[in-house]
Amino acid sequence: MEMDTNGATTSSAAGGGSTSTSDSSSAAKKNSKKPKYSRFTQQELPACKPILTPGLVITTFTIIGIIFIPIGLVSLSASEHVVEIVDRYDEGCVPSNYSNDKLAYIQSSRTNKSCTRTLSVPKLMKGPVFIYYQLDNFYQNHRRYVKSRSDKQLRSKAYESETKNCDPEGISPDGPIVPCGLIAWSLFNDTYGFSVKSKMLEVNKKNIAWDSDKENKFGSDVYPKNFQIGGLIGGATLNSSIPLSEQEDLIVWMRTAALPTFRKLYGRIEEDLQANEQITVVIQNNYNTYSFGGKKKLVLSTTSWIGGKNDFLGVAYITVGGLCLFLAVSFILLYVIKPRPLGDPSYLSWNRSPAGNPT
Repeated sequence: MEMDTNGATTSSAAGGGSTSTSDSSSAAKKNSKKPKYSRFTQQELPACKPILTPGLVITTFTIIGIIFIPIGLVSLSASEHVVEIVDRYDEGCVPSNYSNDKLAYIQSSRTNKSCTRTLSVPKLMKGPVFIYYQLDNFYQNHRRYVKSRSDKQLRSKAYESETKNCDPEGISPDGPIVPCGLIAWSLFNDTYGFSVKSKMLEVNKKNIAWDSDKENKFGSDVYPKNFQIGGLIGGATLNSSIPLSEQEDLIVWMRTAALPTFRKLYGRIEEDLQANEQITVVIQNNYNTYSFGGKKKLVLSTTSWIGGKNDFLGVAYITVGGLCLFLAVSFILLYVIKPRPLGDPSYLSWNRSPAGNPT
């Protein structure tokens, strides 16, 4: 009887042990972070694993070189067909008696800021001829300068008082400044007038800004208010009867440049300029770049299918293509002079002899 009892007891204990084991294993399965099996999670999807044979490498470099070099040559040719006139006038427009004190000249309200320059057209410039002003050493990308604006205020009249990011050009004694901030306050204010043989050339200043900026970033119900009325004037003034969405000079200026040397579109001359013509330019030299050692340039330029004159793209393509062809030729010579079997394990470092030759 005891044996039966002991046997039953033993059997019962064994049964209890197996139950606890199954419970713990099911709990472990339930708490497991192992993902459900799929070919994606186990990285078993079909994949292309090309073997870089000498033939494949040489062919790839050759094809890249053959494609890139012609693209570079075409880009350079297009850039060479762009006719560009660049005239730096910030120093030439300073009177001789102010040559040693340019800052006093530009800051004085009594000095004559009008300046006449003569530009020669090197060859035929087909219209439209684009007019740019170029500034050097002007850091529109400075963090505090870039943040000094209110996009909400620019978009809607309802946010006229949103000027918290615009200090020190946010609030005037008469109320909020519209548009506020240092970017708008420093608006470029040099002006240009063009004539050829005493005939005035009309400058078209319409559609010089991006449509997306005019439609989405500057509101048609937002008008300049309390702008440039303080004791320190930063740049151009704005017509308070025209909404910001139509003030295209401001819109162009407010799209800040990424580099300290930049060009911004001023307008367009819609007619052709003949070769060797003399263009008389009357400049109002108002913008102060003398206080920080900046430069001002007037640029007249035609365009091509790649835009303005810029050799970088063509040079980059030719450089990459030439380098690829050079590598292809080098690999061919190496493969012919000193061939090596593909996948030969004797060339592995641990299979080499102390002398450096494969065993």
